[in-house]
Formats: sequence, structure tokens, C-alpha cells
Amino acid sequence: MAVIGKKRKEVLTKLDSNKQYSLTDASGLVKEVSTTKFDASVDLAVRLGVDPRKANQMVRGVVTLPHGTGKDVKVLALVTPDKEQEAKDAGADFVGLDEFIEKIKGGWTDVDVIVTMPSVMGKIGPLGRVLGPRGLMPNPKTGTVTMDVKKAVSEVKAGKIDFKVDRYGIIHACVGKVSFEQEKIKENAEELLKTLLRLKPSASKGNYIRSINMSSTMSPSISIEPKSV
Repeated sequence: MAVIGKKRKEVLTKLDSNKQYSLTDASGLVKEVSTTKFDASVDLAVRLGVDPRKANQMVRGVVTLPHGTGKDVKVLALVTPDKEQEAKDAGADFVGLDEFIEKIKGGWTDVDVIVTMPSVMGKIGPLGRVLGPRGLMPNPKTGTVTMDVKKAVSEVKAGKIDFKVDRYGIIHACVGKVSFEQEKIKENAEELLKTLLRLKPSASKGNYIRSINMSSTMSPSISIEPKSV
């Protein structure tokens, strides 16, 4: 039989696994039940009433969290020389083109987001087999293929995230860190949920938001009452 540690026991007494909490309460509770020594990420998992296998029920989009994710997002700008300074000024961590394309071909993917321009997508297309599975492929729909490189890099650095429903109909997204104030976690989560409601496909029938769960790294999941949001 597995032995439950003292800290874990303490955490479980604070959390009623049969209860659905309001978003406000969950945003405070997620801070209390975190037991990691590091500043854990706070994640939201939203189960939607959609069938992602059908194109007209695919939910994908971007949201700028009002308080950012708390993560230091590493951005690679794959741009032509005339756009390099613009990307650097906006805060891109890596800037260039051919040398980074070669590095990616060799398996290098040590970045969180890639921003590029329409004119160089022809060179980036063949990298799909490396970038696709890691969710790093630039896409005009998420604003990462654009001529306004400065704006794209700045937004990503400020807390713009993109999300996509998985094959089980669930959206997973980071909405902050345990060190954030309760109100900031709540406001970030609200912004994501509002965006999901705006993106509801007309083909989705019945309950659209089926369940919402909040958790931090290695902490138990907190169930949120969908009607409270």
C-alpha cells in the first residue's frame, strides 16, 4: 500500500474531491495545495462538448492573458536580415534564418514559440515533421506568421498563448504561477474561458463547457463549477 506523506495528507484535508468550487475559490485553493519547492505552473483543463475529429467543431485560438503566464517564453524569430533588428528590439531570444533552419533539421527545438514571415514559410514547411509534433509550427491563425514581427514577438513575450482542443475534446493551458496573487490567477483563467465561449462552434450541441479543472504541477486537481463562470 502506498504511504501518503505528511504534506500530501495536509493538502488532501483542504480539498474536498467531491465538491465543485467557484473559480475564485479554486484560484486561492490551488496556491494552498501546491507542495513543490519551485514556483509551479497553474494549469486549466477545460473539457468541451465538441467532436474534434470534425473540422466544423475544431476549437483553436489565441488569448493574451492579462497577467502573462509567469514563464520566461523563449522566442525564435526566423526572419530575413531586414527584419532581424525589429525582432531583437521586441525581445526575441534567437534571431536568424538559414543557420536556425539547419539546427532544427538536426533536432534542435529549445524554444517555446517560433515567429516568422510569409515570405520564408517555403523554407520552414519541410521542418513540419520536427516542429509539428512539438506544437512549434508557425501558423497565420495564431499570429506567428506575419509581416509585423515586432508586434508578434512582443505579444508572445507579454503572455499571448495559443491553444487547441486535443483529440479527447480538452483544452489544456497554463494560466499563471502559484506565486501569482489569487485575483491574477482568476483573471487569467476568466480571460481564457471567455475566449473559449466566443469560439464556440455552431455545430456544437448540448453543454459546451462540460468540465473545468485547475491544478498546479504535481498537485491534486480542483474541480470548478462550470456555471460559476
